[in-house]
Amino acid sequence: MDHLFLRTDREKQLHERATKLAQQFQKRARYYDEQALFPFENFAELKKVGFLSLTVPKRYGGEEISLYEFLLVQETLAQGDGATALSLGWHLGIVMNVAEQNKWPEPVFARICDEIVHKQILLNSAQSEGATGSPARGGKPETTAEKQNGRWVISGRKTYTSLAPALDYFIVSATINETGEVGNFLIPKTALGLQIEATWDTLGMRGTRSDDLVLENVEVDETALVEILHSPQAKGRAQGWLLHIPACYLGIALAARDEAIAFAKSYQPNTLPHPIADVPEVRRKIAEIDIQLMAARHFMYSVADQWDRYPNKRQAMKEELAAVKYVATNTAVHVVDLAMRVVGGHSLFSHHPLQRYYRDVRAGLHNPPADDLTISMVANRSFQKE
Repeated sequence: MDHLFLRTDREKQLHERATKLAQQFQKRARYYDEQALFPFENFAELKKVGFLSLTVPKRYGGEEISLYEFLLVQETLAQGDGATALSLGWHLGIVMNVAEQNKWPEPVFARICDEIVHKQILLNSAQSEGATGSPARGGKPETTAEKQNGRWVISGRKTYTSLAPALDYFIVSATINETGEVGNFLIPKTALGLQIEATWDTLGMRGTRSDDLVLENVEVDETALVEILHSPQAKGRAQGWLLHIPACYLGIALAARDEAIAFAKSYQPNTLPHPIADVPEVRRKIAEIDIQLMAARHFMYSVADQWDRYPNKRQAMKEELAAVKYVATNTAVHVVDLAMRVVGGHSLFSHHPLQRYYRDVRAGLHNPPADDLTISMVANRSFQKE
């Protein structure tokens, strides 16, 4: 199903590179899921082939892939291991977003990019908190930053910190006591007072190890403040990089689809003279799977192509970006359900990959933006005066 989306030699090469990695990830996916361990071995392979610098701008030594290419990589990797793909997507997406928005001080971003290219460091945002929930809902961080003797002192607790055990830098949102503004602070893992609390005990996406980040009077210098964020009420910028989320879940759904087809071709109960692939109802379910995947994937890649081609239109694409996530994640949930109906009771065994896909795709419903926010956003645009 991939050939329609591979348009250039560069895209084909990226797809081939990602496919080789995904094949290795697939062999270890069950282990990392059952043990709820971060996939360090997978990331060692990603680092070895330079995938951590895919979205680093060329001027800093990276490959500067487009959003479309980014989604191709994510969707392919997720077919091997969804947790690995989603984790990598946060790192790559944040680098892409910072480069595009150009809000960080240039020397700081240049240094981070250099470390990604030459030292293969990992970074991710730590934004969510227990009291505020998802940052997308506008809650103000209870994590605080205070200026003391020319240095920032930061205290608080962050939840859902994906890649926590493997991160070299945390981008932490905090309320600045003096002004009430919300800022992003770049904090190295070596900072005194920073610790990871192992709280990630979930049904799906277990390998992301999205543990809690605890900050107790963490001191950093003035340059740690890399960005003052918009107020929650302000209209933020459209963020194409977040399409890495639907790409990941569609990748998992594609893996479920392939698993169902392979089973249907090989399974022949003694009540039939042929494999169940020839049973009309099985064929109907597989066709429904493919039609839904066609619709979701064409939608996603079309929007990504528009994003890449027409930068001047990006700010008007917020609803399209949110709708892609809505369609893709709900499609993924339905596709995995249909695949399990094809495979039947076999899919419920702990050794079967479909039960992992079932648990992992459910997590997509809780990644930003939530369905209700997307519905509200689209409805608001629908009823705007022309």
